[in-house]
Amino acid sequence: MPRTTTSLALALSAALTMGVTAASAAAALPHAAAHDAVPPHGAPHEAPHEAPPAHDAPPPHEASSMSVNLDGSGECTYPAKPIKGTPWSLQRILLDRLWQDTKGRDSSGRPVRVAVIDTGVDVKNPQLKGAVDAESGADLLTGMPEAAKDGSTTAGGAKDATGVRADAKDGPRAPAPGPSPSHSAGAKDGKKDKGTPSPGPSASPSGGGKNASGKPEKSPEPSPSKSPEKSPEKPPEKEPEKPKPDPTLDLVGHGTKVAGIIAARPAPGSGFVGIAPESVIIPIRQNDEKGTGTSRTLAQGIGLAVAAGARVINISQDTTKALLPDSDLELAVKDALEKDVVVVASAGNDGLGGEVKETYPAAYKGVLAVGASDRNNERASFSQPGEFVGVAAPGVEMVSTVPLGGQCVDNGTSFSAPYVAGVAALIRAKHPDWKQHQVVAQIEQTAERATNGHDRYIGWGVVDPVRALTEDAHPLDRVTPAKPQARNVRAPDVAPLAVGETPQQRKERLATYVLGGAAVLVAAIAGAAVVGREHRRRRGLRGS
Repeated sequence: MPRTTTSLALALSAALTMGVTAASAAAALPHAAAHDAVPPHGAPHEAPHEAPPAHDAPPPHEASSMSVNLDGSGECTYPAKPIKGTPWSLQRILLDRLWQDTKGRDSSGRPVRVAVIDTGVDVKNPQLKGAVDAESGADLLTGMPEAAKDGSTTAGGAKDATGVRADAKDGPRAPAPGPSPSHSAGAKDGKKDKGTPSPGPSASPSGGGKNASGKPEKSPEPSPSKSPEKSPEKPPEKEPEKPKPDPTLDLVGHGTKVAGIIAARPAPGSGFVGIAPESVIIPIRQNDEKGTGTSRTLAQGIGLAVAAGARVINISQDTTKALLPDSDLELAVKDALEKDVVVVASAGNDGLGGEVKETYPAAYKGVLAVGASDRNNERASFSQPGEFVGVAAPGVEMVSTVPLGGQCVDNGTSFSAPYVAGVAALIRAKHPDWKQHQVVAQIEQTAERATNGHDRYIGWGVVDPVRALTEDAHPLDRVTPAKPQARNVRAPDVAPLAVGETPQQRKERLATYVLGGAAVLVAAIAGAAVVGREHRRRRGLRGS
């Protein structure tokens, strides 16, 4: 039977926010049904979590680690049928021109390595089988201590100022109940302790007690003792085998979709392919459908990606609240940028209300924050606006790979970010000597702009992959506003200067020419009038 991912209804109510609002998702995907999720085969059924408030600014005492959201939505069954047509997000690109120099490999044939820090990347999909370097990946979820999952900071979990994880559903957990007052401390298996039997009549140490008749009692003859029966020994129970870390395990499907937009290989029977189809994905499994990932584990994922040799990092997640300065996440981002890694992050999906706010890590300086655009190159209604937005990219009705095979359609800035990360991978392949900030500036400078400068909705414009790869004569250190377009007005002819003539004398000469010409014209008109009158007078005399 097909396995079902986390549904739209669950995702919208989960602490791990998996998408845009129900209204926008339903409008974009009218065929998507809202029903309870069916967990994948073998996965425990989890009750849905209520979503925490998204992106509220914290008070000064707010902790610097918290839960993070996945910026995508939608539902799909695994495996899915292949989508035959070419997605609109690829139709807007002249792929032959885009790939005329590279598809993701540098001049020496080495593929650009792109880290996807997400829910894992399933390599059972044929389009990703040869696109993922699982050996270099990492799984930050499997084997994580329970204390860390509950909020301990010792292993990447997150506690807020109250000691409760930021994405906790029902507040602090109550301590385990102690024994019932009706049970003694020695009770076993829920049965009451019967206690010690009360002693019978005391006996003298020498056995000199007397009976009722006054005669000494005889000590009872000792009965032959029987050796206690030994209960058969039970073999020691084997501890359940702990699951091994597996960065290619994706029970959500989110990370598999993100990776496909970057590096999916061509497949017969489908028009879908990644933007950089010869690049290689480094999978970092850091989040899941339960919202286990935190800003601290995200920071750990960034560090692992840098250590694995990533040249581009894609983060299609954002924190539920603002972070304190110099948090683990901010320091990890700074370290990646200092080590010349391009960091691309989704802007978030809270734009329906029009509220302008910052999301992290997208809003950190140096990160290329990506909003979502629609088919008309306008901001998608759900895309989070803000001054931190660098560019926009297609994020509506996005086709991509899903676990086990096939493709599905989804919406969100989660799928805009990898579109741009794929372009960054192509630039790094063609220009391996360009610094990370120059790659970012190139993408922003060549974007298709609605205005001459930056705006809070689509940043510097909607990414233009072909221009980014062809208008690249030299690297840019920063993006600049476009010059206003000049009106198409023909410049006036200028009379040349005569020898020894000053500009003022030239003006006077031209004025004389103009006046003289005007006088000649007036005289000619007057003469013509006189001649005309004389001619008419003579004709009149002849007729009489």
